[in-house]
Amino acid sequence: MSFWHSQRVLVTGGSGFIGSHLAEMLLAEGAAVRVCGRSAAKFERVLGARAGDIEFVEGDLDDLAFARRACAGQTAVFHLAAKVAGVGYNVAHPGSILFANTGLGSNLLEAAVRANVERVLLTSSACVYRRHCAIPTPETEGFLDDPEPTNLGYGWAKRLLEVQARCYAQEYGLKIALPRPYNAYGPRDDFDWETSHVIPALIRKVVEGQNPLLVWGDGSQTRSFLYVTDFAAGLIAALEKYPECDPVNLGADEEITIAALIRLIAQTAGREINPRFDLSQPSGQPRRIGDYTKAKAKLGWQARVPLAEGLRQTLAWYEAQRRA
Repeated sequence: MSFWHSQRVLVTGGSGFIGSHLAEMLLAEGAAVRVCGRSAAKFERVLGARAGDIEFVEGDLDDLAFARRACAGQTAVFHLAAKVAGVGYNVAHPGSILFANTGLGSNLLEAAVRANVERVLLTSSACVYRRHCAIPTPETEGFLDDPEPTNLGYGWAKRLLEVQARCYAQEYGLKIALPRPYNAYGPRDDFDWETSHVIPALIRKVVEGQNPLLVWGDGSQTRSFLYVTDFAAGLIAALEKYPECDPVNLGADEEITIAALIRLIAQTAGREINPRFDLSQPSGQPRRIGDYTKAKAKLGWQARVPLAEGLRQTLAWYEAQRRA
């Protein structure tokens, strides 16, 4: 029988990209799942037929009283609610991103303690790492220097979340998992121009026929992309097997340049694309790929969906949404 069978589990941000997939996986494991969010309509739109199998609590985690109601009666909490965006938005709004995310983390932890929740997963991020980190990057570099400058506010918000976790674990004995995921992508991702990350932004440009296709930076920067179902499975494994308030990188072993990623997306979509690189705009971190030794040892987890297959599924989903 699954560890999660009959567990009462709250997923914050459960009507979002990652959270909705996580909620579905937990249902399949036999958990009684509750999702909290700001919009019941969005929750029903994203989850579709599965929405009826999940309890939804509408409200804002910026309100501590609501956070306490959301946590009440739960044995475990997966905290995914966050203010996230792409490089351009992050550069322009570091203060507001820092403020929004630290408030969410503070309220969630305080609410979990008051509700006697047994274990909590706080989703950190590879954005905690500095620009010129070791490659592949070990968890021990999480607090060296400032985070990558284009993720300054978000990176520090996630560092502060990890510090909050340590303090609550020390004072209250709360069991806390601290995964640090790398770049996620997949069906239900954010394809909005202002807030999307690199893969949905590129897919939208390719599908909409933008040619030449404008890209920030010179295309030499590399990333490691984690498919959404691997991401969700990693979160479940982290809270089940390693709630030790010790950060664990989650990511895929494939590293690819942005220029090569554009070619792969265009090939998958069957389009001819001429990329134009804008050197006046920030590229972000030069290389980003983690050391996943700890995830394999502590969680028994590793990414399984190859990038080419994940892109195929993401493109198919996006094109279906455009036709709907």
